[in-house]
Amino acid sequence: MSENVPTTDPGWLDPADDAPEMTDELFEIAEFSIGGKVIRPATGYLGPNGVVRGRPPQRARAKQQVTLRLDPDVVERFRADGPGWQGRMNEALRKAAGL
Repeated sequence: MSENVPTTDPGWLDPADDAPEMTDELFEIAEFSIGGKVIRPATGYLGPNGVVRGRPPQRARAKQQVTLRLDPDVVERFRADGPGWQGRMNEALRKAAGL
């Protein structure tokens, strides 16, 4: 009778062992698609330190941080419309610059 010999190297690890655990938080940010059609877009991504909310950084077109002094009433006006005020302000500046 032959001896049972393992067919894989004992040091071999299944790649699935390195996969992140499927948590509720991961499902909350995940994109859902059926047949290639996106049903719900992603609201975050899996970064090196876990789940990160928001859009991943766009390396080629990353926005540039600047210090800008504005009149308080201008800032208050954009903030009054709620979250996303900085993006709306950016869009207003792009329009004013003709971009």
